[in-house]
Amino acid sequence: MTDRANPTPASPSPAPLPISATVICKNEEACIGKCLSSLDGLAEIVVVDSGSTDRTVAIVEDFSRRGFPIRLIHQPWLGYARQKQFALDEASNPWVLSIDADEWLDDELRAELPRLAAAEESIAGWQLRRTLTLYGRLAPVSLWTRPENILRLVRRGRARFDADLIVHEGLIPDGETAVARKGLLRHERGLPLDEQMKKEIVYARLKAEQRIALGKKPSRLKLLMNPTIYFLRIFFWNRFFLCGWAGFIHATTGATYSLMTEAMHRQFYYARKASAKTGSAANDGGKGGTG
Repeated sequence: MTDRANPTPASPSPAPLPISATVICKNEEACIGKCLSSLDGLAEIVVVDSGSTDRTVAIVEDFSRRGFPIRLIHQPWLGYARQKQFALDEASNPWVLSIDADEWLDDELRAELPRLAAAEESIAGWQLRRTLTLYGRLAPVSLWTRPENILRLVRRGRARFDADLIVHEGLIPDGETAVARKGLLRHERGLPLDEQMKKEIVYARLKAEQRIALGKKPSRLKLLMNPTIYFLRIFFWNRFFLCGWAGFIHATTGATYSLMTEAMHRQFYYARKASAKTGSAANDGGKGGTG
């Protein structure tokens, strides 16, 4: 018989982990729910939205009503690196997990977080193993492929994003990093191939513009060799040949990105050079006409 005067006390909820997760997003209704669900148990989730017009914000607000420690911030787009740095600066916990809206932590990695957060002070951050699901496949790629080790969990104040990079931004640590060998950061957005190629072309353009801004000249050798090297690295070194035709397509789209990067770099460089030459000639002509 239950003693109503002295009910059994409920087990206390475990203390949240001293980790702030940061997520930047825009129109991510298809995947942000799975991302946020995997962050349950963290002390803070900073979501920075740059103008979603789908149900993304409604989904985030629903998670907030369910008790997830979410801070939703609306911030116009600053570029990949600056937007992620903005989110990083908003984090308030000793550790910060930078995660994309189409990524999520598997159960093994979630269970490993307390150990990672208890690392000795010399460790500035942890590289997480990231895997993906290829278009046309239901399961993630085999772990016989090489998961990408990517720095995502860092001590607050001990890492930053390079604001000069407009694409392929990554955290730059201040100190030693280590690889978390247990668990996976899953990246599972299987875009239709036409959408994936649009994305690759956007990234290629940004990378080419970044090179121009840094004053880099195009290379004929890179134009000739890089796409092939890119394909071989993905297909053989990263072992995506184990994924059959889906792996072949994945490597080929990567090679296409490499080709478009080199081709656009060349195109933008010579277009700028021709424009500068035309402008210089016009100025010289104008000076000559005033004599």
